[in-house]
Amino acid sequence: MASAFDSAGQRCSALRVLCLQDEVADRTLTMLRGALRELSVGRTDRLAIDIGPVIDDNAKRGIDEHIERMRKLGCAVEQLDLPTSAAKGTFVAPTIIELKKLSDLKREVFGPVLHIIRYKRKGLDRLIDDVNASGYGLTFGLHTRLDDTIAHVTSRVKAGNLYVNRNIIGAVVGVQPFGGRGLSGTGPKAGGPMYLRRLTASSTEPLRDETVQVDPAAQEFLAWLDSKGAPAAKQARAVADQSSLGFNAELPGPVGELNLYALHPRGRVLLVPQTALGLHVQVAAALATGNSIVIDAASGLQDELQNLPAVVTARISWSKDWAADGPFAGALIEGDAARVQRAIKTISALPGPLLLTQAASSEEIAGSADAYCLNWLLEEVTTSINTAAAGGNASLMTIG
Repeated sequence: MASAFDSAGQRCSALRVLCLQDEVADRTLTMLRGALRELSVGRTDRLAIDIGPVIDDNAKRGIDEHIERMRKLGCAVEQLDLPTSAAKGTFVAPTIIELKKLSDLKREVFGPVLHIIRYKRKGLDRLIDDVNASGYGLTFGLHTRLDDTIAHVTSRVKAGNLYVNRNIIGAVVGVQPFGGRGLSGTGPKAGGPMYLRRLTASSTEPLRDETVQVDPAAQEFLAWLDSKGAPAAKQARAVADQSSLGFNAELPGPVGELNLYALHPRGRVLLVPQTALGLHVQVAAALATGNSIVIDAASGLQDELQNLPAVVTARISWSKDWAADGPFAGALIEGDAARVQRAIKTISALPGPLLLTQAASSEEIAGSADAYCLNWLLEEVTTSINTAAAGGNASLMTIG
């Protein structure tokens, strides 16, 4: 209720869709509908009021039209009656809508509307696929006492902030660094270790400790370059050594809550090389950060990657049509200003999320291991777990 209706649902992290397993759906819906009827709508300068107005007339109109469209689709709609004191202004009655399928929700509804969808336990992975397929990934919450379910779901769902057994709003700077993925990605997480770096002239310094992993495919690729005596071998290794893949840290927070920060691969990275050196360095950068690779076939550099180890080949494909082979999670470009501008113009027209592009000239690639920032090829994921919710917490027991 807090995640869906606080601030009249006008938070970017607000709960939009609640997925209920069949076995608990009816009981949970009964409780939610009862809680809905307890909400009060009105002027928020009064302490007794729970829900205030939405931001303006256009917002109210769009939300009301969405609710009506759901009714026409035959969805079950539970809506609080507005009091006479809220008859004027931009108030929207808090609403619960039970969807027939997730695809019925065409866009985000930025207001006090909670959507419900039921799923079967055996269909959990299909549900996660549907959620990921939306392209959006800001906040995701999970309620369960099963550690295996927590591990499975949080490893598969694509969202920037993951919450377990707690609400999904009100991220605290330095405790739950805030930011999303995919269509919800806006750059480095607010309050995270990369945020200030992004505002400085030099932001390439990696996060390194014993948790950082070495990608096996990157190791194989670098060994392959060495075996060929490739001129790029030394430079590619220096670039790969800048990776922070797998960095994982526990952040300070309140007792009874575990807050984790981790760096994951972004996904599929588009490479637009111009020279063999540029290609090898770009491949090393993308593999070292755990990503899969799509290379611009127009580069004509296919012969430079003949007879690769199988583990590397499995992570690489070539593209003659960027739009057909997307979406991508990032792009590395090599060339002079004119070539870079042409590539960025093409990338900006691609469907899907905005891409974080990085460009470097051939001279920059040859002269510096910092030509590309590997931090930008990784995604930050924050997980916040209410450890006291599962019936016991060892850290609480030690206080005395």
